[in-house]
Amino acid sequence: MIHVKWDRETLHFPVPPPETKLGKLRTDLAEYTHLPLGSFKLIHAGAVMKDDSAPLTAYKIRENSTIALIGGHSLPSAPTPATPSRPQPKVKEPATEQSTITAIRTELDRVRTTLVPDVDALVSALTSTVSSPPTSAPTPASGSAPTQSFSSTAQAPHLPPSHPTPTSYSSKPTASDHTRLSELLLQSLLRLDAMHLAGSDWPEARAERKAAVREVQGVLDRLDGAWSAR
Repeated sequence: MIHVKWDRETLHFPVPPPETKLGKLRTDLAEYTHLPLGSFKLIHAGAVMKDDSAPLTAYKIRENSTIALIGGHSLPSAPTPATPSRPQPKVKEPATEQSTITAIRTELDRVRTTLVPDVDALVSALTSTVSSPPTSAPTPASGSAPTQSFSSTAQAPHLPPSHPTPTSYSSKPTASDHTRLSELLLQSLLRLDAMHLAGSDWPEARAERKAAVREVQGVLDRLDGAWSAR
C-alpha cells in the first residue's frame, strides 16, 4: 500500500504498477477526492512531484511510501479594506542569488524558531514513559517547623522570551496537534520549492535550498516517526 496524507486524513491505495505515470496517479486522486485536477500538489520525500509524464519509479514510490497532497482549496484571504482608491502595485524587484539565499535562510530560521521547539515538545511528550506515581513530600515531624521551598524563578525578574514559547503538553498530544505541525512543515517545504532559481549559474542558492529542504524534511520525518511509534 501507499499512503496519501490529505488534510486531516490518510488515504491508502494499492501500490501502482512501476510503469504507472504520475499523471495517472494524480487523476485517480482527483477523482477520489473530488478536487480539481490542477488544484493540488503532490510531495514525496520533501520534493514536489511535477512531471506527470514520468513513471512513479522516477520518484522512488514503493510499498509504504507516503505522499502528501497539498492544496485543493483556497485559504481564506484577509479582508480587503474598503477604500475609494487603490494604490498602484509596487513593481517587484527581480530576484538575485543573494536575495534568494536570504529568503531561504529566513524560511529555515522561521522553522527552527517557531516549529522545531513545538516538534521537540510533542516528540518528548510521546516518547516519555509514564513513571511511577509521584511521591508526596515527607510530613514534618510533630513539633518541627514546616520547611519552605522557594522557586528560583520567583526571585528572578520576568523577562520576555526572545522566541515564541514552545507548546507544552500536560497530557498526551492529540491527532490534531500532530496534523497542525505536519501541515505547517509541508507548507514550509512548498515555500522552499517555489523559490525561483535562475538556472545552474546559482550554485550557492541551489546548495542552500537543498540543505534547507533536507533539514525541514528531517524535522517532518522525526515528527511522523514519533507519532507512528506512539
